[in-house]
Amino acid sequence: LDHFLAALAGRYDGNPEVAFIDVGSVGVWGEGHTYASTRLPYSAETIRRHIDLHTKHFKKTLLAANDDFALQDRGRGTIEYAARQGLTLRDDSILVQGGPNAYFNADFATLFWEHVPVVLESEHFGPSRDRGNWKDGSQYLEAIEKYHASYASIHWWPREFLAENRDLVRKINHRLGYRLQLVEASWPSEIAVDGRFWFATTWRNAGVAPCLPGGHPALTLKDAKGGIAAVFVDDGLDMRNLPVAEPGQAPTRTHQADFGLPLASDERTRLLKPGSYEVCISIGTATGTPKIALPLPNNDGHRRYRLGKLTVLPASR
Repeated sequence: LDHFLAALAGRYDGNPEVAFIDVGSVGVWGEGHTYASTRLPYSAETIRRHIDLHTKHFKKTLLAANDDFALQDRGRGTIEYAARQGLTLRDDSILVQGGPNAYFNADFATLFWEHVPVVLESEHFGPSRDRGNWKDGSQYLEAIEKYHASYASIHWWPREFLAENRDLVRKINHRLGYRLQLVEASWPSEIAVDGRFWFATTWRNAGVAPCLPGGHPALTLKDAKGGIAAVFVDDGLDMRNLPVAEPGQAPTRTHQADFGLPLASDERTRLLKPGSYEVCISIGTATGTPKIALPLPNNDGHRRYRLGKLTVLPASR
């Protein structure tokens, strides 16, 4: 296993297309238990050893520990160990059973969700439906709420699942992970090219999980040709710090930043000239690179969203 993981990490560790890798080298289906095979238990030490082997080789990629690592008398300690090693939690087969047994370990998620994205997976939809456990699927959404999940996958043919669960999918999309919403943005309609100006925004996170990657609001000014004339970053507001809450109850956070226009004292080298500019908003790095898509219209194709206009007037002196 050590050599296999070394080879796997050499190919995939740090690959931006890989969101997470399961510690799936122990138990049936990689879930850490043997209920569907020999029923012979692994020890807690064995589980910890498999976690250690994965963390030894995967330094840049998020690893996921299955909640069933705690089964067969191993206890919560195995999950706590995974949390201390920087892993996230994965819970498979939500709604294998129904009612109060639709899921069992939402309390484990308290060790993880504020720091790493929690992963859920549903039971095979067809059998769960046919056994009468799935019903309207609302308990899968309930699990997403309880675990503060950032990933939720399905176990079934996608088109058939969507056809029978379209409303559920819509509801999940509105809550899964983080969902940054710009509530209000304001700025002066006119500013002098040699002056200062303010820019205020109000945000909320309507999702069930924190915006773990974080990001700062950036105001971009575009000229008449669509070229970027200036970028101003509000480094006093980080989306990572927006609180999460029950559906429809997310509080808002407002912040105002003050900027000086980018100019040189010599008119011939002034970077920003008097005229009309488009104002665009984005969320991204401290240097203004957009990183996070927003549920806003007027996307320029680079995760900047047009909000309105700003007029830059000639120098005031």
